[in-house]
This record gives sequence, structure tokens and C-alpha cells, in this order.
Amino acid sequence: AGADCEPAVGASAALRRASELEPHAVVCDSDLITPALLDSWAAEPVLSQVPVLAVSLTRRPEESAPAELNGLAAVIYLPSIEREQVVALLAGLHRPRGVTAPPAWRMSAPAASVHTG
Repeated sequence: AGADCEPAVGASAALRRASELEPHAVVCDSDLITPALLDSWAAEPVLSQVPVLAVSLTRRPEESAPAELNGLAAVIYLPSIEREQVVALLAGLHRPRGVTAPPAWRMSAPAASVHTG
């Protein structure tokens, strides 16, 4: 298993793609993340609850402010992380989508047998 990824170049493209895809996470180069960018994303309903992972090929996590102080889910130094760790991290960020029916709600038998497609 892996991740379905969609590229976006620039903050406006990221917002546009997010409105089309309902992402479970945003992965962004740590050098491109600014407080203003995070504030603008936090103001957008489509991105306000989406965790942001800052990734870097050059900067280790201890060389920047702690992720939680910056409003990030994590800061990742790519040369030091293994594939299994990435898979586990992304799986931990995955959130179910859709509607959850109330526990007392029951579907009637005829509706349950309807097939679509």
C-alpha cells in the first residue's frame, strides 16, 4: 500500500487541489512554509483540519522550531526516514471520510437491496 499524491506548485494551487481532493495530509518543503501560509490555510475550511508535514532534504528537525509550535503535524528529514516509517506516519494521518449514521438508525430491508452501478 502507498499514498495517492497530487502535486501542487504554489499556495493557491495547493488550495485549489485541496478543494478538489479532500486531502488527508499536505506534504510541503519546510523552506516554503511560513506562518502567513499556515494562517491562510487555517482560514480555509477545506484545509483547516488537514495536517501539514514539513519535509526537508537538508534541515534536520532539531535545526528548526518544534513542529507543534509551528502548527505542523511533523517535521521530517527525508534522508533519515525509512519507507515503513513513512507508511506508518501517513496511515496515522488518514481520517475516514463520509457520513456516519447515528447508532439507532436502521436501513429498511428494501433499500438495503438496491444496487447501483
